[in-house]
Amino acid sequence: MGKGKKDKKDKKSKVAGLDATVASDKGVPEPASFADALRVGEGFILADLDTRSTPGFDGDKAAGEEALAARAGEISQFQERLYAESKGAVQRSLLLVVQGMDTSGKGGIMRHVVGQMDPQGVKYTAFKAPTDEERAHPFLWRIRNALPQPGQVGVFDRSQYEDVLIVRVHDLVPKSTWSRRYAQINDFEAKAVADGTTIVKVMLNISSDEQKARLTERLEREDKHWKYNPGDVDERLHWPAYQAAYQAVLEKTSTAVAPWFVVPADRKWYARLAVQNLVLEHLERMDPQWPPADFDVAAEKERLAKS
Repeated sequence: MGKGKKDKKDKKSKVAGLDATVASDKGVPEPASFADALRVGEGFILADLDTRSTPGFDGDKAAGEEALAARAGEISQFQERLYAESKGAVQRSLLLVVQGMDTSGKGGIMRHVVGQMDPQGVKYTAFKAPTDEERAHPFLWRIRNALPQPGQVGVFDRSQYEDVLIVRVHDLVPKSTWSRRYAQINDFEAKAVADGTTIVKVMLNISSDEQKARLTERLEREDKHWKYNPGDVDERLHWPAYQAAYQAVLEKTSTAVAPWFVVPADRKWYARLAVQNLVLEHLERMDPQWPPADFDVAAEKERLAKS
């Protein structure tokens, strides 16, 4: 994100241990680099993260919602360029992986961030419990089949990480099996990146209290009963085990080519803004280009004029 001009006031805010420069323009704070603020590095401790914090953004809910709306058109513009680029010699894609506990806001990310994209250019996959066919194959088989094609933005609502999260917490396979999967996932992601896929891995991190409040709301409102799953309460009983499993995932699979970004998610507006900007920052870095015409433009103009 760019700094303000010299005639604007820049103010510094200490955010998540980082100095974030936030430029004031018409009273609306501009976010600093969300990737820098949220990237998981060496020594990261999930339990130390304030789930109500807003790393990379020095503003309130109103300012955050305004910032989200202000950049809504940019993702679709980048997406179109990425799609067009794939029609030429450059073959690239982007994959957004979204993980989080139940009620962490994955659905809101799909509506408010992924929903800003042209659905024709999105390959969305919601991974549920594996089918009998999927169980007959190695655990990464269904993940590999869901990878985005060149020019696409792929979205994983849950992902390969379920095979080292729920599988670990519920002892669905032996420890000797799931413990090998961290390295297998790293190798798989490294190959995907080498093949031209930029991977953005996001964990939406909510507190146990916030999850309880969101589940309570689903019970108290008739229009949210359809979203309530009694099994979510059963899973809450395993909260410490899930936190330990997520800590292991972040330690073992946040790599140089596919780092994790942990987004504090107790504030829904911030989580949506953060994920939007994480996607945009990666697309900006990719900088997809319009492919050159494979025909004589001048000649085609002349032919069209005469038609």
